[in-house]
Amino acid sequence: MKIEDLLSPDLMIMDLKATTQEEAIKEMADLEVKQDVVNNEDEFIKSIWAREKESTTGIGDGIAMPHARNKYINRAAVLFAKSPKGIDYNSLDGQPVHLFFMITAPAGADNTHLQALAKLSSLLINPDVVSALKAATKPEEVIDIFKKAEAKKDAQDKADAEKRKAEAAKEAAKPASEQKPLIVGVTACINGIAHTYMAQEALIKAGKKLGVDVRIETNGSEGVKDRLTPEEIKRAKGVVIASDKKVEMPRFDGKELVMKPVVDGINHPQELIEDILENKAPIYHADSSASANDDSAKEKQGLWASIYKNLMSGISHMLPFVIGGGILMAISFIVENYMAGGAKNPAFIFLNSAGNLAFAFMVPVLAAYIAESIGDLPALMPGFVGGYMAAIVNGTNGLQVNVQAHAVSPAGFLGGIAAGFIAGYMMIGLKKLFAKLPKSVEGMKPMLIYPILGLLFIALIMFYIINPIFSSINFAITHFLNSMGTGNLVILTLILAGMMAIDMGGPFNKAAYVFASGAFANDPHSATAAVMMAAVMVGGMVPPFATAIGTTFFKNRYTKEERRAGVSNWILGFSFITEGAIPFAAADPGRVIPSCVIGSAVGGLLVGLWHIQVPAPHGGLWVSPLSNHILLYFVATIIGSIVAGLIMSFWKKPVSKYPDE
Repeated sequence: MKIEDLLSPDLMIMDLKATTQEEAIKEMADLEVKQDVVNNEDEFIKSIWAREKESTTGIGDGIAMPHARNKYINRAAVLFAKSPKGIDYNSLDGQPVHLFFMITAPAGADNTHLQALAKLSSLLINPDVVSALKAATKPEEVIDIFKKAEAKKDAQDKADAEKRKAEAAKEAAKPASEQKPLIVGVTACINGIAHTYMAQEALIKAGKKLGVDVRIETNGSEGVKDRLTPEEIKRAKGVVIASDKKVEMPRFDGKELVMKPVVDGINHPQELIEDILENKAPIYHADSSASANDDSAKEKQGLWASIYKNLMSGISHMLPFVIGGGILMAISFIVENYMAGGAKNPAFIFLNSAGNLAFAFMVPVLAAYIAESIGDLPALMPGFVGGYMAAIVNGTNGLQVNVQAHAVSPAGFLGGIAAGFIAGYMMIGLKKLFAKLPKSVEGMKPMLIYPILGLLFIALIMFYIINPIFSSINFAITHFLNSMGTGNLVILTLILAGMMAIDMGGPFNKAAYVFASGAFANDPHSATAAVMMAAVMVGGMVPPFATAIGTTFFKNRYTKEERRAGVSNWILGFSFITEGAIPFAAADPGRVIPSCVIGSAVGGLLVGLWHIQVPAPHGGLWVSPLSNHILLYFVATIIGSIVAGLIMSFWKKPVSKYPDE
């Protein structure tokens, strides 16, 4: 398939009206739907934004390539759009974007479509093509530019292939000391449609400029292509990994290795290759902490950023157990209170047992995936066992089959976090300790040494150090929360609810939710924990509800796009999905965020004052039947949302004289 088959005058916008990133994506998506390329605009836009959150598709030099591949796309196509004035698209170089290529591929796209998309991506590395596109004024010119560029590239690729084959044979005949340097690498992005092949093309071009042979394996949407051979890897001076996802790494053991995001392969290919040529890259060891997943092989993170990333890895895996188990347990209490048989009712027994089983895995899963995030797969088992010990083991009493039957508190949620970090860093230490073992015993490490020593050390540390300390801390916190007076509880719920609106899914939001859900996980029967869960849910529902209220009743204060988004925020708010307010906060943070924080804090204050309980860790207003004060739960949410919506709407200036224009 030719590139021209993916381009159509009907899918081109030669004068984009949008002035913001949000408007640009919406304007292009509207045309995709109109031309029957996309069958569900809302879901398609969500998938585009999901890709942007992973890393911007504004690749620099005035180009952006938003792309998606999913079931909401009917056919493979490329939408071309041009903005003469330029749009701030959060590009890597900080410059406005003038040329947009919205690339779409259906979930079942065949290889011919994907290969054509890959070729189009690689053509955009050519500055002559980019310059011609910026000067084009008609859709037919755009198609002609690509048609000529593709023909030229096909001819050049054929000539280059023959030349490489001849040069390879010539190089192979030379003594090793006289052979041209070879650098190998892998490029990959999450969707594998555009960036993967652009990085490949850029690295190969940079290699030619530096007089170096470059062989790049691509890990795109059609799988691994141009796979590196063992002989090539053995001969290579070093390895460049430009990837946003995991690639097969052990084969590069002992090689100088640079690992960067895929966009660096597009924008800084020469620097990556020069790091190898100038011996600036670290040596990669497949069995040590100097792996490509650690700081030695990629850009260093700050300490707190690293801690946050590892903690969130554990929490993201734990939340399904908290949510599923918590809601089933809460439903079981309704059955117990309102159906015949009480605690002997079969439905209660089944639901309560299922919920308790899920809860039993929460702390072990949390610890296991914190450990795995730090120390990779070998750390998973020690982390899991450490978390299990935090849930059911006490340093003085030994194993307890049922913690709730004993007076002594387990180490709990906080002990599980400690277990995860200890297991992860302990495994990094073990890898360093055994890094220089002979190759003949290499296979013993993951199968024998790491499991045995990892289990032994984590058991000793948890049994004699962590559990005695954290069981006391956990008991003290639980006792403090359960004995809080109304005044202190109101202050706590006000703060937690307000934090939910500060960054709407960011660190503050997550910290508040984790604090409340941690207390709930430690003691699902605690009334205070249930009040805290109600507070964070009210705090999280206020921002989307506030924007929905504002766009409904104060239309002249919001753009047409914001009014459309406001409609969906009624459902998002009801479902405790705070992220629905993010586009509003991003467009006007100075007004939207303070307004939402005030409204959420008001809602949280009312929750604490009225002692509203929701014994479920998620669900928003859908789980209101589980509340002890269903009506007041709604009232607290409504009052907080109205306060935020009014402040926000009166604070904002009118954007149009006629709200429906």
